[in-house]
Amino acid sequence: MNKKELIESIAGAAEISKAAAEKALNAAMAAVADALKKGDKVTLVGFGTFSVAKRDARTGRNPQTGKSIKIPAKKIAKFKAGSKLSDAIN
Repeated sequence: MNKKELIESIAGAAEISKAAAEKALNAAMAAVADALKKGDKVTLVGFGTFSVAKRDARTGRNPQTGKSIKIPAKKIAKFKAGSKLSDAIN
C-alpha cells in the first residue's frame, strides 16, 4: 500500500474527503517526525511505538576494493509493533 492508497482507505473509513484525509495523514506524520527529532517516543496503544536509536560508528568494508572505511555514528528511527497489530497480522 502506498500513500495514495492509504489516503483513500482513511477517507473511506472515516467518511471524509480525500483532501481532508491527506491533511490528517500529513499532520500525523509531521507530528511523529517532530517528536522523534526531539528524541521522544511516540506510543500508539495497540498499534506500536516509534523511537530513536543510536547506531555507533563502525568500520565497514568496500565490497569492490576490499578497503576498510569508517561509517559514522547516526540516529535511526525504530518501530516496535503493538500487541493488537501483531495479533491482527498473525
